[in-house]
Amino acid sequence: MKHSIAGFIVWLFCIQATFSQSTTSSGTTRLPRIAITGLGIESSTFSPAVTREEAFHAKYGDNVFTSYPFLNAGAPFRQQATWLPALVGKSLPGGAVTRDAYESLVKQTLDLLKKNGPYDGLYLDIHGAMSVVGLDDPEGDYITRIRSVIGYNTLLSTSMDLHGNVSWRLAQNADLITCYRMAPHEDAMQTKERAVVNLLDRLKTGKGKPAYKAWIPVPILLPGEKTSTRIEPGKSLYKKVEPASTQPGIVDAAIWIGYAWADEPRNHAVVMVTGDDKQKVTTTAEKLALDFWNVRSDFDFVAPTGTLEACLAKALASPKHPFFISDTGDNPTAGGAGDVTWTLTQLLARPEFQRADGPSLIYASIPDPDLVKKAIAAGVGGTVDGLAGARVDARFAKPVRLKGTVESIVNGDKDAEVEVVVKVGSIHVIVTQKRKPYHKENDFTRLGLKPREASIVVVKIGYLEPELYAMQAGWIMALTPGGVDQDLFRLPYKRIKRPMFPFDKAMNQPNLTAQLVPLSGVTK
Repeated sequence: MKHSIAGFIVWLFCIQATFSQSTTSSGTTRLPRIAITGLGIESSTFSPAVTREEAFHAKYGDNVFTSYPFLNAGAPFRQQATWLPALVGKSLPGGAVTRDAYESLVKQTLDLLKKNGPYDGLYLDIHGAMSVVGLDDPEGDYITRIRSVIGYNTLLSTSMDLHGNVSWRLAQNADLITCYRMAPHEDAMQTKERAVVNLLDRLKTGKGKPAYKAWIPVPILLPGEKTSTRIEPGKSLYKKVEPASTQPGIVDAAIWIGYAWADEPRNHAVVMVTGDDKQKVTTTAEKLALDFWNVRSDFDFVAPTGTLEACLAKALASPKHPFFISDTGDNPTAGGAGDVTWTLTQLLARPEFQRADGPSLIYASIPDPDLVKKAIAAGVGGTVDGLAGARVDARFAKPVRLKGTVESIVNGDKDAEVEVVVKVGSIHVIVTQKRKPYHKENDFTRLGLKPREASIVVVKIGYLEPELYAMQAGWIMALTPGGVDQDLFRLPYKRIKRPMFPFDKAMNQPNLTAQLVPLSGVTK
């Protein structure tokens, strides 16, 4: 009897989806009405930084389309639906979002969704690793509140970062769900497009909600720098995802690594498969989960690692230039505060770099609005003298004194706002109004710097993004302190579910049986 009731519910949802594609009274086919919304950030609970509303640079209405080239005016997908963008906000990774900022952004989203409803579908663009002060599982809360406005007849398709977290609540309220298959995330836009294609297909064909969603929590918590798809075993593991997702009866398959620098019960790896063939959905999910578990001990850093001192020794001895050093512990692309001065303090104390004709080193970067003001007052070619950094995260080192020549002053992007270069000895220190990650060659050349000619480039980053990776002649990751410390054993986890690999290496084989998630709007 239970199976027949469940089958009837699936049939009913499919019929409702089919009706959403019905013709109008004049006999013309009505385009599906699809909303677009989303909030994205990766935020560390091990950083003292907080993220405020303005950091999301929210886009509203038609401005939202600028984030999705495949929905540009004239693009084929743009013509296949009536698109109704609400609010899409994306923040540079950082600390936990303040509750006021979260509530404000969610309220604006809900108000806009109420204004333009009803909807046949909704595309939800999230990261999946947002932390909010005083709130567990923000994305689960966010999607539940969206459902309270759009209801459960609306087909909801979600795209995520593979470093996001998929709670049971998020899985239940999403109908279609997918995530990146590459780290670094060279397929980010491709993934967002896939989420939209899946949504359009299920609406146009009248298939509606996939009948089955298999969810498997995998008790592994590793940093992205150990699970990159550039190297094994991540490379082979993620190569299995696409063929798994294209089987008949499957809509999508995905593996989430999870986010390692937040301390919540939802922080762990997850496998999800959606589709209409129950057996294929469950067996595919279980195979991917088991494959993941079986290679857990093979994951290792994507580059050589060492202490900062050891990394500098290798860089200085290398005949290959530029030699890149990743200052990993305060990486702003993973949620670091960005203003930890520990590494810069060590560099400035090194005698090799205290002469102007010493080894050329570029340091990117340290945020400090006060020093930027002083540099602007001094002007290009002038001398600036002041403290920088450690205004937010002073746990590992104090603000560092920079006394040197101002080499350039440039209006920055929406993250940095203003960027200056101060030369201290042979070190070119990039100082920004607000924190900014440096991951493209143009980030340096627009400041008058020549990274390809530098002996050493130190970047606050983890694995090198594609342009930097292509530029480096040598590379090593320094295991430095900060809110996104790569040595997870140094972080004070209290709330993640245990046992968890690698913290409990002797743990027993976990239960990797697929759990079938109820359709959205259906409770067990």
